[in-house]
Amino acid sequence: MDMQTTTSAQELVLIPLAALRPSRRNARKTGGTPIKQLARSIERVGLLQNLTVTANGGKHYEVEAGKRRLAALQLLAKRKRLPKSYEVPCLVVPDAAARTASLTENTQRSAMHPADEFEAFKALVEEGKSIEDIAADFGVTPLTVQRRLRLANVSPRLLADYRKGQVTLEQLMALAVTDDHKAQEQAFYEVPEWQRDPRTLREHLTSEDADAARDPVARFVGFEAYEQAGGGYRRDLFADQGQGVYLTDRALLDRLATDRLKETAATVEAEGWAWVEVVPRSTPSELYAFRRVQPKRRKPSRREAQAIVKLRRRMRLIDTTPQGEDAEIDEAQATALQEEREAIAVKLEAAEQALAEYSPKARAVAGVVVTVDAGGNAVVHRGLVRESDAKQAQAEDGNAEGADPGKKKRTATAKNPGVSEKLARQLSAHRTAAIQAELARQPQVALVAVVHRLVLKLFYEVRHTDAPLQLDGTPQTKLDRYAPDLPGSPAVAALAEVRQGWKARLPAEPEALFIALRELSQDDLLSLLAVCAAGCVDAVSPREADGRAGELSAALGLDMAQWWTPTAAGYFAQVSKARIFEAIKSFAPEYVKQLELAKKPELAARAEELAAGKGWLPEMLRRTA
Repeated sequence: MDMQTTTSAQELVLIPLAALRPSRRNARKTGGTPIKQLARSIERVGLLQNLTVTANGGKHYEVEAGKRRLAALQLLAKRKRLPKSYEVPCLVVPDAAARTASLTENTQRSAMHPADEFEAFKALVEEGKSIEDIAADFGVTPLTVQRRLRLANVSPRLLADYRKGQVTLEQLMALAVTDDHKAQEQAFYEVPEWQRDPRTLREHLTSEDADAARDPVARFVGFEAYEQAGGGYRRDLFADQGQGVYLTDRALLDRLATDRLKETAATVEAEGWAWVEVVPRSTPSELYAFRRVQPKRRKPSRREAQAIVKLRRRMRLIDTTPQGEDAEIDEAQATALQEEREAIAVKLEAAEQALAEYSPKARAVAGVVVTVDAGGNAVVHRGLVRESDAKQAQAEDGNAEGADPGKKKRTATAKNPGVSEKLARQLSAHRTAAIQAELARQPQVALVAVVHRLVLKLFYEVRHTDAPLQLDGTPQTKLDRYAPDLPGSPAVAALAEVRQGWKARLPAEPEALFIALRELSQDDLLSLLAVCAAGCVDAVSPREADGRAGELSAALGLDMAQWWTPTAAGYFAQVSKARIFEAIKSFAPEYVKQLELAKKPELAARAEELAAGKGWLPEMLRRTA
C-alpha cells in the first residue's frame, strides 16, 4: 500500500510488519501471556485480533494497542517464520485518540474466567482434537493442557462454587487428585472450613494410597516394578516433578515387597536362627516389644578395616563441606552430597552388622525380622527374643537385654539411674504439645475428655485429679520454659495452624461470640471444642514414671515418633552413658562394642546419628499407661 495515503478517522487496513513500531503511549506496561507462547499460538492459528495504530509522518505506524502481538510477530519474522513484508491487519485511529484507544482496549475487555477456559479445553477434546494439537494451537505445553482438563473434570458443584469465589484455585487443584466427584465433595463440604487447606484436602483424598516418593515400601519396590505388576495409581498433575504419584493397591505393593525381602530372608535363614519373619511394614514400637541378645564384635579383616576407614573419611569430608547460602556448591550438588552421605551410612551399617557375631546358643533361641526401614531399604533386625523365650535366652546366653534377674538387674539399675527432673519436664512438655496437636484434630476424643472431667466434678465430687485436661480455661502455651527446643516443633506448628484458622473465623469482639457460635454447625462446634480442649492439656511432670497422660494418649493413638526426634542436645547429652548405651543397643546393637571407649560428647553425637530414621523413643515417651 502507499504509505502516504491519508486515512479516515478510523480505518481497518493491512500494513507491512516492517512498518510497525511500538508506541510509548501504549497503556499496558506489564503482564499478559509470555511473548514466546503468544508467538507459537499466532504461528499455529494466525493473528485473531487486529492491532490499533496511528500514522507517524507516513514513514511508519506506531502501535498504540497490541504491543505484545507486535513483539510476537517480530519474533516470528526474526526466526524466519514470517516475511518482514507480512501484512498485519491494523485499525488506524487519529493521533489525538491514541492514548484513549489504548486504554479502552486494555480496560474495557472482560477476561475469561479460568473455569470457562477449563471447560473450553475439555470441549475441544470432545470435538476430537488431540492434547498435542491443542497445546500447539495455544502455544503451551501438553502438561498445561492436561492440567486444565483435570480441573475441568472436578465436580460441577465445586466448579460452580469456584466461579462464585467460594473455592480457591489451589483447593480445586488439590481436589483434582481424584476423579471421584463424590469423594471430592465429601472432602470439601463435610469438614470444617479450617480443614479445607489444599494440603489437608490432598492428604484426605490420598489417605488410603501410598505416596510413591515418600512411602518406604513404595520406594523399596519401585514404581516401575509396581506398574509392571498391574498396580493402579493416580497422578497429581499439579505436584512438583518427581512427586504426586499415589499407588492405590497397597496389598499388591506389600506383596511385591515381601517377595523381594524373602530373597534376603533366605540368606539369613542359613545363619541358623530359631525363626525368621518377613514383615514389609513394621513400627518401632513393634520392634521394641522384643528383647534382644547382644552380639560380640569380631575384629575386622584388613580389607574390611580399610573399607570402613575409607567410608568414614568420605562421610567426614561431606559433613565438613560448606552448604547453604554462602556455599560455593549449588542446591543440586548439595542434594547429591546428601544422597551420597545416606548411601555411605547404609554401607557403614552393613559393614558393622557383618562384624557382629552371635553365639550358636543365642541363635537357637533368638530370631530375625526382615523389613523395610524409613529410607526404603531392606533391613535385617537380628537377635530378637520373644517375651515367651526370654527366660530360655537368659539361661542359654546370659545376655538377653532386659532379662537379667535378681541382683544383676538391681546392679544394672543402680548404674543406670532415671532421667533428671529437668529432662523429665522437657520430654513431658514435648509429649504435652503432641497430645495438644492430636487432640485438636480428634473432636470425638476431645468431647470424651471434657465430659470425663465434668462428670468427675459433678457426679463423683472429685475436685482434684491428675487428669492432663484442666478445665479452668487457662491455656497451656508456655511449654517452651520446660523445653527450649520446643518452638518450631511439628506439634507446636500443627496446633498454631489450627488455632490461627479458627481465630480468623471468630468475631473480633467477644460480645458477638455467642451469636456466632450459635450459627456454627455441630461439626464445627465439636472441632472448635477440640481446639479449646487441646489448649488446656497439661501433662508436664518432673517424674519419668508419671503415667497420668496414659489414658488420653492411648485414646488418641499417640505415636511420639511422629512428633519427637532424639538428638544429642535434646536427650543423649542429658542422660548417663549407661542410658545412651541402652538406647544404642536397641536401635544399633552392632555399634556398642565400637563405642565403648568413646567420651560422652562423642557418644551422644554418634547416638543421634545412629538413631536417625529409626523411630526410637525413650521409655518415658513410649509409655501409654
